[in-house]
Amino acid sequence: QVQLVESGGGLVQAGDSLRISCAASGRTFSTSFMAWFRQAPGKEREFVAGIRRSDGNTYYAESVKGRFTISGDNANNTVYLQMNSLKPEDTAVYYCAASGPGGIVLVAQTSYRYWGQGTQVTVSS
Repeated sequence: QVQLVESGGGLVQAGDSLRISCAASGRTFSTSFMAWFRQAPGKEREFVAGIRRSDGNTYYAESVKGRFTISGDNANNTVYLQMNSLKPEDTAVYYCAASGPGGIVLVAQTSYRYWGQGTQVTVSS
C-alpha cells in the first residue's frame, strides 16, 4: 500500500504562484508514475501533470503547459506542483495520484491505484 498526503493549497489571486506538495509513504518503490489531477465544482476530474519516477520525464495537460511544473524528490518520496500565473479557472481540488509498477495510460484515472485526499486551490480574479 501507498499513502499520499497533499499539502500547500490555499487562496491566491490571479497571477500569483503557489506550490503544492504530495508526501508518499509505504511501498513507494512499487510506483512507476505519480501525477496531479484536479476537479473543479461540477466538472469531471482531469489530468494536470505527471512524472515518471525512474527518469523524471514529465507530462502536462495543454491547459497548464508553460505555467505548471511537476517535480519529484525520490529520496524524500515527495512530488511537487509549482503553479505560476494562476487563473481563476485553475480553481479546483487538486489530487495526488500514484500508479502501480509498469507502463500506464498517463491521463486515465483508472491507471492510478493510490489517491490522496485532495487540497483546495482557489484563485480569485
